[in-house]
Amino acid sequence: MIVIVAAIIGAFVGGFTARKRNGNKLDIAQYAAGYGLAFIIVGMIATVIIDRTLSV
Repeated sequence: MIVIVAAIIGAFVGGFTARKRNGNKLDIAQYAAGYGLAFIIVGMIATVIIDRTLSV
């Protein structure tokens, strides 16, 4: 669940960042994908840490 939310938030952040920098549609898509993947990695790490912390 955390990973999905992180991916969506990352895509929005990336899209808004590219739009703020006056990028075209392809720039916005690339930023959204890149930020989405970065946020997915952070979400996966957070999920593992939370799972291991609560499993003890």
